[in-house]
Amino acid sequence: MLEQLQSIQRQAEAAIQQAGDEAALDQARQAFLGKKGALTQVLKGLGGLDPDARRQMGMAANAVKEAITQRLEARQGELIARASVVEGELDVSLPGIQPRAGGLHPITQMCYDLNDAFLSLGFEVFEEDDITSERYAFDHLNFPPEHPARDSMDTYWLKGHEDLTGPERLCLRPHLTGASVRYLQRHGAPARFVYPGRAYRNEATDARHERAFFQYEALIVEEDFAFASGLLLVRTILEKVFGREVAVRMRAGFFPFVEPGFEIDMKCLVCGGTGCKVCKQVGWIEVMPGGTPHPNVLRAAGLNPDVYSGFYINIGLDRLVMMRYGVDDVRLFRGADLRFLTQFR
Repeated sequence: MLEQLQSIQRQAEAAIQQAGDEAALDQARQAFLGKKGALTQVLKGLGGLDPDARRQMGMAANAVKEAITQRLEARQGELIARASVVEGELDVSLPGIQPRAGGLHPITQMCYDLNDAFLSLGFEVFEEDDITSERYAFDHLNFPPEHPARDSMDTYWLKGHEDLTGPERLCLRPHLTGASVRYLQRHGAPARFVYPGRAYRNEATDARHERAFFQYEALIVEEDFAFASGLLLVRTILEKVFGREVAVRMRAGFFPFVEPGFEIDMKCLVCGGTGCKVCKQVGWIEVMPGGTPHPNVLRAAGLNPDVYSGFYINIGLDRLVMMRYGVDDVRLFRGADLRFLTQFR
């Protein structure tokens, strides 16, 4: 019987070592220590021995059982350690490590804040694809054929479309304004809507400019819309975004898609108007062009310019975020430095 016990121990240790997962290990446990296991059957036969032999064999059987049990526990620890993503021994008594919390990118948060502000004023949020055509990016917006914005030095034209024209010539949208015509063609007027998104331009980067940047456009088209209401809209939106009244000014500016057109500036909040590299030392920063939609744009949208007028603004979303947080370089928003980005959680 002693040889039988030693044989059972050797077989058990071999089976335990070969167990590659919890299921195989449990199968080995049942084969040797279960109700019908090999060691259990030996223990049942101890009753037929004389007292001295029963005592000796009982002690030997218990020693074998203890050895198998310890080997099962050790193997289970090995399997757990191998399956764990934590290297080395795991001390379950130590406090947990708090995972890093994510958060919205500051530009995304500003976009959501503007959405809330405009929705509260009865606007609709509209979106379109990043790829557009020459027709919607330029033709419908009253850009003359020789306008420099159509050149590849400014616009990213898709490869293979260089010799095409109109709706067949595709590009990464250089601005969002083409969406205004697309929306009005689908929904007609009166209309008031916003359309946030990314625009792309082939230009040098600096503290105020990026090749891929976010814009946020808004358009109202109604009968007999008062221009003064447009300026009130600008002041209201900026006040909602910054939580206080913001000084703004309007300068005459030319854009093919508006007539009359304006440059709308706000006092630089990075320097408080004293002058810095963001505002080029003038104390004011351009945040949006604006104006009344050009009659040719309304005609392209299928509307009668003798009946409808309105007000258009194109918010430089990146610059607005710079003003909110006092950031002096727009390129920081495109970087992967978590020390910078985690400040806005």
